[in-house]
Amino acid sequence: MKLDLPQQVEAVIRAKDLFRDGQKILVAVSGGVDSMALLALLHRLAPAHRWRLTVAHFNHQLRGKAGDADEALVRRQARALGWPVAAGRGAVKELARRRGWSLEMAAREMRHAFLARAARRRGIATVATAHHADDQVELFFLRVLRGAGSAGLAGMKWASAPVGRGITLARPLLGHWKSDLAEFTRAHGVPFSEDASNGSLDILRNRVRHELLPWLRARYQPALGRCVLREMELARAEGDLISELARQWLARGRRKVLARLPVAVQRQVIQQQLYELGQTVDFELVERLRTRPNHPVPARPGHSLLLAADGRVRLEKAEKMGFDAGCLRLNLNRRCREADFGQVKVCWELADKCGMNRVRRPSVEYFDADKVGGQICLRHWQAGDRFRQIGAAAAAKLQDIFTNLKVPRAERRWRVVAATRRGEIFWVEGLRIGEGFKLDKRTGRRLIWRWQ
Repeated sequence: MKLDLPQQVEAVIRAKDLFRDGQKILVAVSGGVDSMALLALLHRLAPAHRWRLTVAHFNHQLRGKAGDADEALVRRQARALGWPVAAGRGAVKELARRRGWSLEMAAREMRHAFLARAARRRGIATVATAHHADDQVELFFLRVLRGAGSAGLAGMKWASAPVGRGITLARPLLGHWKSDLAEFTRAHGVPFSEDASNGSLDILRNRVRHELLPWLRARYQPALGRCVLREMELARAEGDLISELARQWLARGRRKVLARLPVAVQRQVIQQQLYELGQTVDFELVERLRTRPNHPVPARPGHSLLLAADGRVRLEKAEKMGFDAGCLRLNLNRRCREADFGQVKVCWELADKCGMNRVRRPSVEYFDADKVGGQICLRHWQAGDRFRQIGAAAAAKLQDIFTNLKVPRAERRWRVVAATRRGEIFWVEGLRIGEGFKLDKRTGRRLIWRWQ
């Protein structure tokens, strides 16, 4: 006999040990169908487990009257069910502008900070959220597009602690699809609101939800959701194994040379130490350290990171890193077609348009050689630099581009740029090519540009 949704959720909570009998639970409720279903489900199960619920709602102040209506709906429903409400609001747009974040990132940051404060004030150790299986599938593709590793592709856990020290985030609906929750709310008359912004294709998650996933299901795999969840489980198990191997290796008093370990374990050894040092971790930083031991890599302001041969990562004070105005002038027509500048080695080749290769390869770009010209300058980023990436409508400050891409502040001063004789930037290390220097129908010669 198939269990109904409340019984299924109860079984998951018991199996995953998400909540204890008699405990307090802060339930994050936005007013949408998912969170209103979560509140209704926990309300049904609360008497048997003696749970004491508090409903938490955060108004992001992004949707004007519609956002206020959501808050009013949550308050009414909580009052009808007999549970207290913890409400908060914040200027998400202002935080996004001030820190150069996306609205989604700023909203998440403010919401999690609010949930942590609300839980602490009420002596609550667990926050319940309505993340479900569809959220997991969307997150998988978002992280694929960002180049995440196995830990990222594993997705959300049933329980984790990202909202504050000593506070656990529990996701009891993670094994259920949104359609299950919508059916439950309709069958039991649970009120909810529709967020119009969920249909906006300006937001990447919505494009994944409304365009990419339906296309993949229709053209390639009708059972896409189940396949992705299985892939996430495999990534989680493999990631856990690699993490444990790295932890054990780091715990040994006498270590062998790091380079003798499998590459996946090497990366995890470095990552774990970077987290302990409070350093923001990304693939490029880990690879710079891993492939260039005993070579300083820029970290937070005034410091650099260094990986020793025995695998220890050290954070050291670095020389003052102001803007480096030095310029290495190159003649692209000379016979010797390679040069070293800072930590970057570049080499180039001039070729006919014939056989033009537009296939993207790591650390290789193709430019219109005549647009670039024969004389160029290699230098580091400088204050006021502007750059128009390929496909962009207009040039933007490099500082703003780096901020949007979350390039660490200290690292920006180490990024190498290439500029024409007139001072126009046509290439920036780590970015795409300049719009004004791309290959087109009028291209006579190609500049093949490689770096490492």
